[in-house]
Amino acid sequence: MPFAPLKNDTFLRACWRQATDHTPVWLMRQAGRYLPEYVATRAKAGSFMGLATNVDYATEVTLQPLARYPLDAAILFSDILTVPDAMGLGLSFEAGEGPRFARPVRDEAAISALAVPDMERLRYVFDAVASIRKALAGRVPLIGFSGSPWTLACYMVEGAGSSDYRLVKTLMYSRPDLMHRLLGVNADAVAAYLNAQIAAGAQAVMVFDSWGGVLADGAFQEFSLAYTARVLAQLRRDGADGQPVPRIVFTKGGGLWLQDMRALDCEVLGLDWTVNLARARALVGEGDGGKALQGNIDPNVLFAPPAQIETEVAKVLQSFGKPHTDTQTDGPTHIFNLGHGISQYTPPEHVAALVAAVHAQSRALRA
Repeated sequence: MPFAPLKNDTFLRACWRQATDHTPVWLMRQAGRYLPEYVATRAKAGSFMGLATNVDYATEVTLQPLARYPLDAAILFSDILTVPDAMGLGLSFEAGEGPRFARPVRDEAAISALAVPDMERLRYVFDAVASIRKALAGRVPLIGFSGSPWTLACYMVEGAGSSDYRLVKTLMYSRPDLMHRLLGVNADAVAAYLNAQIAAGAQAVMVFDSWGGVLADGAFQEFSLAYTARVLAQLRRDGADGQPVPRIVFTKGGGLWLQDMRALDCEVLGLDWTVNLARARALVGEGDGGKALQGNIDPNVLFAPPAQIETEVAKVLQSFGKPHTDTQTDGPTHIFNLGHGISQYTPPEHVAALVAAVHAQSRALRA
């Protein structure tokens, strides 16, 4: 499918550590329940999965935040648990309870039966990517995504979200061989899934290692980082339009392991709000092989009045430091984002204040 030329490539240039005239901004979960128009579309769809599996609805809600705010990227509307659902685990979303699997995997027989799913079972996702890319008409780039192998394993073993990760960690410590088998299948499935999103039109892809930070040092490197690296090694380098596709890795609670993550074969590292941006820049953002950095304002800043939001934006931009401005070279770059997903209770007008502050202040820093 021929795609329209890109009108705003600021986000992609920042991913490649190229100078930009402002710091690009997009928000994790930017299409979501804080927007009344999203709530209305979800009501029409009847359920979360009704929304996510319908190409027209998924396209509509992906574009909703872009109609309100001058964001620098769109992100596919979907869920990280579509891959294990395609493996036959039976995903559902109960009101007020979050995701749940009817058939969690907790023993040798269940894990031995797992296989990379037929990607045709996820055709609705790839059709949505193509539809969104076409509807964007080159306005901003489209980001595709998946959960990391470890994060998917947490849900697959626990059967739902968890407060203590007791079941998945019990399996990891008592039967590391089974955990490695599960993670290997997940890694190969995630790679195939992201490659299909790239083939359908995604212009960047992001791996959400949402629960990497619950692991002990050593266990993180063995059971999370190694399998994220296995995903990255298999990814297509060029998109449907022949353009290179940057890869983003976000580990919530991963600030302790930034130096380990510098070795990942990706272009961008996402940071949560506990990480000092200046320190992250010094550790992984400078020099050959440096990463672009994405993040990392606390999502709860968005509950403060707009004037205070502007103050907090300034702190984040100043923490990253002087922007890279030499158009002839690569250098340290920053993509503004939240340190995790936006809360459903966020006032939409506060998001407008955040986006405007990032654009205005980051332009002033380059003046």
